[in-house]
Amino acid sequence: MATIKDVAKRAGVAVSTASYALNNINKISPATKRKVMEAAKELNYQKNGIASDLKRTKTNTIALILKDLSGPYYSELIKGVQTVAMSNGYDLIACNSLGDTRSTAIKFLKEKRVDGVIVLATNISDETILDSAREEFPIVVLDRHLEHELVLQVEVDNWQGAYLATEHLIQKGHKEIAYVSGPNNSQDNEKRFKGYQDALEKYGLSYSPKWKVSGDFTRESGYKATKMLIAQNNLPEAIFYGNDEMAIGGLQAFNEKGIQVPEDVSIVGFDDIQLSEFVSPPLTTIRQPKYEVGALAVHLIFQQLSEEEVDRYYKLSTELVERESVSDRQKG
Repeated sequence: MATIKDVAKRAGVAVSTASYALNNINKISPATKRKVMEAAKELNYQKNGIASDLKRTKTNTIALILKDLSGPYYSELIKGVQTVAMSNGYDLIACNSLGDTRSTAIKFLKEKRVDGVIVLATNISDETILDSAREEFPIVVLDRHLEHELVLQVEVDNWQGAYLATEHLIQKGHKEIAYVSGPNNSQDNEKRFKGYQDALEKYGLSYSPKWKVSGDFTRESGYKATKMLIAQNNLPEAIFYGNDEMAIGGLQAFNEKGIQVPEDVSIVGFDDIQLSEFVSPPLTTIRQPKYEVGALAVHLIFQQLSEEEVDRYYKLSTELVERESVSDRQKG
């Protein structure tokens, strides 16, 4: 069966342009729309899971698609989604995105088995989401830049959070600051790395590639990245980890080598997961409004279902949480 990506390729346009044409959104020229529709006809393209002459049955259910339900970051987000959904008489189904066409997550999107979907999963492609976009079927993407008339976006200001974390270390007198990154395909990581670099530049400090070590947002990757930094026998004065999970892995690596935090090296995380307050030392980190993100996403779905006018894009601020993992070098 042809996909929207196939139609876009045949018509020689972007996937988003093809989606505009197929969903009758007046943001493209009549000639472009005509070209897309001709390509769709040639390929016998049909919107997944929907018959044009049938109305969808209301399910009173919202789906939340996450890359990993077990991740500690997600608990507050799920609570925000569930609280608002239940208070409006809706059930919540949360599921892992397995990244293949047989997964339940993909079926929720393509077959419209629920009234709306919230997506926070990098292994579900933009093309899959755009292929599923349709009037009266709200889709909200979290922490993903995907401009489209039928898709709503809610993101946390990752650049701001990374800037605050790096600035805090600089203001405490640290000049050599490493960054342990998340995966390269993560938009969150990209923006956090940019915030880190911009803070260094703002305060007249140069970025050195030797201080950037790749991780993947897991505790194990933070542990391995920190062991690599230790093996250089030239530790930086401070490390900004792309999330708390990696920072906690870093703490384990330091403990094994007898390196004291924050006496020998200061560290800052990102997310403010529950565990970050209870490790030793308690972790200075960037708090994301996780509950608020989930609650807002559901509110947007209900507004869409009620045919209310809504903004398509929302960005929520972060804040620095100071604990005990950063020393003050200014005090000598």
